Amino acid sequence: MATTEPITTAEQLLHASGLGPCELVRGELIPLAFGSLQHGCIAARLLATVAGFVKEKSLGVTLAGGTGFQIARNPDTVRAPDVAFVRAERVPATLPRGFVPGPPDLAVEVLSPDDRAGEVLAKVRDWLEAGCRAVGVVDPMTRTVSVYRSPNEAAILAATETLTGGDVLPGFSVPVAEIFAA
Repeated sequence: MATTEPITTAEQLLHASGLGPCELVRGELIPLAFGSLQHGCIAARLLATVAGFVKEKSLGVTLAGGTGFQIARNPDTVRAPDVAFVRAERVPATLPRGFVPGPPDLAVEVLSPDDRAGEVLAKVRDWLEAGCRAVGVVDPMTRTVSVYRSPNEAAILAATETLTGGDVLPGFSVPVAEIFAA
């Protein structure tokens, strides 16, 4: 049964039922569209690639889309990237049952055809202002990956280039073309 009172806090969102995909942004519930087959394939491929590397190197945990990160309070903001990585030293011994407190070290957003540039940049800014070390934006239409380390600066990688992990995932690399492979 869907809730009838407005959801304005992370606690209310955590216990709400009957909601489709959504995020809470500065106390306002924002509905999200379900991802397409292309979106899901790209996110899963990237998740598997990053997760394999993270596991092999014992670097921390890799989290799938739908994992909520509470990145602000009063008003509350809960965002959910398509792929996330959290360094081992930041992973609590007992995993919390609620939203992850704070940002991931790496957040990746895979664009959908209906995403608006301003909304995507607002997400990037939210992640970075919360302390995320890097944000990747994967664009299936242009077959590019943009990597943000600050709100005003992005490295845009074409399908002919290689995505590396920098200081967030040292030693990680994958050809951008592999992210978009069928």
